[in-house]
Amino acid sequence: MNDHSPWQADHDCESGCNETAHSLAWQYRTIRRRFEQYCAPLAIEDYGLQAMPDTSPPKWHLAHTSWFFETFILKEYVASYQPFHPQFEYLFNSYYNGIGAQFPRPRRGLLSRPTVAEIYRYRQVVDEAMLALLERGPDLSADICARTALGLQHEMQHQELFFTDIKYSLAQNPLFPAYLPLADRWLSDVPAPVMQWRRFDGGLTDIGAAADGAFCFDNETPRHPVFIAPFEMADRLITNAEVLAFVLAGGYRDPALWLSDGWQTVREQQWQHPLYWHPPQGEVMAAEGWQEFTLYGLQPLDPHRPACHLSAYEADAIARWLGGRLPTEFEWELAAPQWPDCLTRHDTGHYHPNIADLASLFGAVWQWTSSAYSPYPGYQPAAGAIGEYNGKFMCNQWVLRGGSCVTDPRQTRTSYRNFFYPADRWQFSGLRLARTLQPR
Repeated sequence: MNDHSPWQADHDCESGCNETAHSLAWQYRTIRRRFEQYCAPLAIEDYGLQAMPDTSPPKWHLAHTSWFFETFILKEYVASYQPFHPQFEYLFNSYYNGIGAQFPRPRRGLLSRPTVAEIYRYRQVVDEAMLALLERGPDLSADICARTALGLQHEMQHQELFFTDIKYSLAQNPLFPAYLPLADRWLSDVPAPVMQWRRFDGGLTDIGAAADGAFCFDNETPRHPVFIAPFEMADRLITNAEVLAFVLAGGYRDPALWLSDGWQTVREQQWQHPLYWHPPQGEVMAAEGWQEFTLYGLQPLDPHRPACHLSAYEADAIARWLGGRLPTEFEWELAAPQWPDCLTRHDTGHYHPNIADLASLFGAVWQWTSSAYSPYPGYQPAAGAIGEYNGKFMCNQWVLRGGSCVTDPRQTRTSYRNFFYPADRWQFSGLRLARTLQPR
């Protein structure tokens, strides 16, 4: 396999290569253990849930993240390593065609075997082999360190997907089971602040990850100049109250507000309100009594919390109705370093957006941009199967920026580019308004 990796192609992003083996081993133990802690509240029956093809069962996420380390590190660099099971390469390969065939994604929920116990045994075997490798210390190559760093970032991404996927699956149950019991008051005591606007003069701006040795994915590079016209960005996220007003004003019935593909999706999917919202007695035009399914079960719809689980089509229509638009990803990245407490997030341990995070760029919801997910000028994916990590998905998707309440804080950075199809809404995705200005 080519030594170039999707975080270390020709763009000088070292991405963890300077990490000591001791630090990597500590990170490895911490991050891998955290995933198992996240799964602790599950019943054994929950591990196999897959409510739609776009989601995966918890047990599959646990296995696939182990498969990643086994495939791209242990099989490549540890001659004595014996794969845990000969069929796991097929069962838990997500989309790496360079590795081989994959078990069909929509059928992952049918894999009652291997059992949950076997999956945890698989993780244990991989962990033992990885930690033995990392304990070699100075003898580790830069490529092993870099691939381990990527594997840990990959693990954190799947931990985030664990929350979004299990939420979607639990929501299909009419009992509305909670992932965790609610420990605190749900409804906000303080209303959301009046939205204000921050002005940015724009100009020629460098976009993308800096070559400073910090971790970055290849889709954040190469850093390049972009001209940005003057614009304003709202100082807080859009709230449930504002989205409810859109619903009650007939926003889901007005084709003039929607992109053509969005309006077609609204009609085909019969959308009347955001995902996980439940009107009282099914009365969509009721002004009060709405509920929202959360990882804490069914809760009253809090008007002051950030709105989430919006598709890009919904975010675009709501922004237009409110007299704004979605920012481009370049506007968002220009604004981020100038934002007060840019990387501060109020980590309350909640797995739902909090009113305390309304003004933050990170820690509440991913924010849709109007930008298509495409390569930066000069982008080159890495050679080999590991180069399939990002590049081949640069088609028909939109970019989101920031991070959500279930994003690991270690992944919140201004250049991070998340991406989903515009109809997707099971992620913790919301919006922040922007407006175009005339130059001064």
